[in-house]
Amino acid sequence: MPAKQLPPLWRHLWAWALGALLVVWMTLIAVAWYTGHHEAEEITDGQLVAASRLWLHAARGAQKAEAVPLNLPPVKAYVLELAVLQWEGGRLITDTHGLAPGLGLDVPPAPGLSTVTHKGPGEPVAWRMYVGETAEGDRRVAVLMDMVHRYDLGRDVAEHVARPALLVLPLVALVLWWAIRRGLRPLDQLSSEVAALDGFAGQRLDTQHRFREFSSTVAAINTLVDTLQTRAQREREFASDVAHEMRTPLAAIALQSRAARLEATPERLAQLEQEALRAGRILSQLLDLARAHRLGTAEPVHNNEPVDLGVLAASLIAAHAQQAHDNRHDLSLVQPETGVTVRTPALLLELALRNLIENALRHTPPDTQVEVVVWREKSAVGVSVSDDGQRPGAVPVAASPAAGLGLGLRLVERIAEQMGAVLERDGAVAPMTTRFTFRWNTHGNDA
Repeated sequence: MPAKQLPPLWRHLWAWALGALLVVWMTLIAVAWYTGHHEAEEITDGQLVAASRLWLHAARGAQKAEAVPLNLPPVKAYVLELAVLQWEGGRLITDTHGLAPGLGLDVPPAPGLSTVTHKGPGEPVAWRMYVGETAEGDRRVAVLMDMVHRYDLGRDVAEHVARPALLVLPLVALVLWWAIRRGLRPLDQLSSEVAALDGFAGQRLDTQHRFREFSSTVAAINTLVDTLQTRAQREREFASDVAHEMRTPLAAIALQSRAARLEATPERLAQLEQEALRAGRILSQLLDLARAHRLGTAEPVHNNEPVDLGVLAASLIAAHAQQAHDNRHDLSLVQPETGVTVRTPALLLELALRNLIENALRHTPPDTQVEVVVWREKSAVGVSVSDDGQRPGAVPVAASPAAGLGLGLRLVERIAEQMGAVLERDGAVAPMTTRFTFRWNTHGNDA
């Protein structure tokens, strides 16, 4: 299925979360419905009791009346203790709790809601008061409620409502935990597949997944696996080449040493020395390869200081001048008047150029020209090592175990990758017949 047609993972998690919230919400609705009805019944019962007491006092027509003690345990918390003051023609005719003196209400108060303080023998007490009057304005009534009782009622209702919510909270946590775990199960399954993946055995993740977000993740993991497999294959090939290279000189050393033990002639000792030196060169190149890998991964190319290609090439030519003279090679350097620099690890570049120069000096016949050229073009700079060892009439190097497969060239290829350069082979200009070039694009390697 194409990635664009796959459902997104967030929608899957969202659906599970909504389902869990729906269960929790329905539970809260049921609890709230029951609690609301229960509390409403108790509150209305209390209001009925309070209203009946008020009418009983009013029916007596008394100027003052003492509050009757309550003795109704089932609805006591919701029986509101109300006090009533009534004025007719500006004269107080009813005061159910004797509050008028303590409130200082010598005259009828203005209509509306307000909070007043009763000052008596004990501590001052706050009362909530509502004052209403008739349409004619000849009668005014004030109804008062003790604020302490009001706060107690609010706290009691809040406790009744909050207690079910606290009991439901563990259920909410449990349901959400289950929903998230259930929703993330595909991700856990993918993690298990990745953990069981053997990238070096050629295994890859299955690209057929239920969710769109997995497509990019699986593609990235498969790309990484392909890269690891490619590198592992290259390492296996390189190890095979090393084994092939080492087998020949070691076998020759064993044969020459056995023959020299029987008859130590100068020729046999010279051959034994040659094979030992060849094995030493192979080991040296392997050490250079390990060193190049360590240097190449130490820091990115763009963080290196500029390297002058001409100066580096001149120092290497000077170091190999004696070897070139001994092997009758003409070793030269060509470079522009202005310096050519690149940002690359200097030690890596030195290893690569040294191997190219040594290969040219070792694997070409005598009287061969070996030329190192530092050049600059409009969009690139580089350095080349050329020779004319394959020109017509040249005496080829004798085919011997010393020629080998050339680990030096493998080393140069690895270093070129780590330097961010392109290694080009051939393209030699007459009279040169072989050419190896390191090329850096100037827009990606500005010194």
